[in-house]
Amino acid sequence: MKQINNTVNTVKIIPSIIADTPAALRTVLDKIGNITDTFQLDIMDNKFVPASSLDFNPNRFELPENKVFEAHLMVDNPDKWIEKLAKIKNIKTFIAHIESCDDPKNTIAIAKKFNKRIGFALNPKTSINRIKRLLPDIDHVLVLTVEPGRYGSEFLPDTLKKVRQLRKLAPNLNIEVDGGIDDKTIISAKAAGANLFVSGSFIIKAANPKKALAELKKGV
Repeated sequence: MKQINNTVNTVKIIPSIIADTPAALRTVLDKIGNITDTFQLDIMDNKFVPASSLDFNPNRFELPENKVFEAHLMVDNPDKWIEKLAKIKNIKTFIAHIESCDDPKNTIAIAKKFNKRIGFALNPKTSINRIKRLLPDIDHVLVLTVEPGRYGSEFLPDTLKKVRQLRKLAPNLNIEVDGGIDDKTIISAKAAGANLFVSGSFIIKAANPKKALAELKKGV
């Protein structure tokens, strides 16, 4: 099984951003924008999950040009959002929830049409069987280690079984974990086989986000 754009040897900690207005987005970027080079935008439509984030006109995103972003689409219609956000050059990766994709192959095709990387996310109760046949065509898989929708949810250690299964199935796959990642849980996630680690509240709510990021790096 061959993954495209293989960067599995890259270990990266990615701060996630939740914001309900353009002003809130600017505030978060002012706080953490200088601590690393890659960030995740948590986009929520208050339908797929009971919360809203970045659910406004993409023309108002105002993302710094020297940073790279991935868009985690916790929305009912990910294809529509890919089409809307594709014009933002430094959004390089789209992550759609397999649970909300009517036609995953079409979602992949839309992302590739715009030369974007594409991955699928799995909610805690979703089996990897939903995406097995798609693994050769995608860039990575995001395993939700919490119930999605807000910062500070409880880490669910059983979800790491999926990380171990995926790593055995696809040794060269980028496997991302998202939710409840702190200086302790990141160690377990790394041991399970993840190489990309999304952290929200541990970084965002820290008095010193740069120091919090350094603490996470010790675990990988």
